[in-house]
Amino acid sequence: MKRAALMLAALAALVPAGAATAQDFAITGATVAIGDGSEPVANGTVVVRAGKIVAAGAGVAVPPGVQVLDGSGMWVTPGLFAAFSDMGLYDVQAVGESDDRSADTSPFNAALDVTPAINPAAQDIAVSREGGVTRASVTPFNGSSIFAGQGAIIDLGADANAVTVPHAFQLVDLSEGGARLAGGSRVAAYVVLHNALREARDVAAMGPASDRKADAMLTRADAAALGPVIEGRQPLYVGVERAVDIRSVLALKREFPKLDLVLVGATEGWLVAGEIAAAGVPVIATALNDLPSSFEKLAATQSNIGRMKRAGVTVAIGMLAGSNQPRYAPQQAGNLVALAKLPGAAGLTWGEALAAITSIPARISGLGGTAGIKAGVLAPGAVGDVVIWDGDPLEVSSAPRRVFIDGVEQPLDNHQSRLKQRYHDLDESVLPKAYDW
Repeated sequence: MKRAALMLAALAALVPAGAATAQDFAITGATVAIGDGSEPVANGTVVVRAGKIVAAGAGVAVPPGVQVLDGSGMWVTPGLFAAFSDMGLYDVQAVGESDDRSADTSPFNAALDVTPAINPAAQDIAVSREGGVTRASVTPFNGSSIFAGQGAIIDLGADANAVTVPHAFQLVDLSEGGARLAGGSRVAAYVVLHNALREARDVAAMGPASDRKADAMLTRADAAALGPVIEGRQPLYVGVERAVDIRSVLALKREFPKLDLVLVGATEGWLVAGEIAAAGVPVIATALNDLPSSFEKLAATQSNIGRMKRAGVTVAIGMLAGSNQPRYAPQQAGNLVALAKLPGAAGLTWGEALAAITSIPARISGLGGTAGIKAGVLAPGAVGDVVIWDGDPLEVSSAPRRVFIDGVEQPLDNHQSRLKQRYHDLDESVLPKAYDW
């Protein structure tokens, strides 16, 4: 514990509070988890320079002139990536005026874009950052249409520039919820979807100045927003649960071969895991679904992610919105590690579980390095998102002690932590501070 305390003190001195410039530092002697699916290594080193990872792992040499921090007794991982979250879109969920997640009465749907509404000062961002989350995909929710709109990729840095990738994906709901929005059945939902994609294709071919057909059902803005989707320049996230519905979604590529599909939910994905893998479509799934909460989830099992992984599906733990807060992702990943030890169940190895909340969701979200940003992994050239934990990060008793984003140390205080500190040692015989005005 003394080593850990000294290390934390050294880190505190390394980056002054409020500093906005990346620091050069190396953490040595820690248990290091790369985040690429490999198992953690003891006595490892992580080197960060100019906001980027230089090297990480065992036997890494520390460059001259870089401050060395003793990480004995600590764990070091890449920052967590919260896939399919609603961070920054509301202040109080029950207060409609402060909730920008859906637009129930808007005349637009696919054109809706969360980018201007994301509030970097929102408390859910601060709370998630304290939990080790450094980046996330933020999604709109469906209003009156099967199309929810366009999501964005954010970092959780304590600055005014949260959005790093706007217009990152389009979301369409083809689950039971989407069926209700489309007119009461999946039959209607698929007609709406096919018509919208065809209409967007026609508009793209005509050009913005052309007259549209008389039977057009989309606003020009919505049709234009779907243009990048049919061209494969913007991923289409599809909310879907049943095995038969997953097959129908995969079949969309017959008519629209350029679609870049991502399945969201896929509770019955394990039943068609081979088909999903063959199609090369990644999945963002909930880790804890083990009971059929609806008819489209009758085959729910907590082995879903493990079975899809075994079949070769690229699958991330996500759906971290509402009460399922992003900071719970390590616990859910840890549950899948424990599940792997149960006879007949399918879970994940420790390395696979960490990857499912770091590098895999980052890669699904386009931050795998091909677009210039590599996140969720402690690999050379990746962003300097580093979390230092006081123990195994997949154990519920562990917590982040320092969080860096792009090599900049981040504040871990928030409204919740300040309230905890305020009343932690309060004498119950006296009234809380400011109670008696």
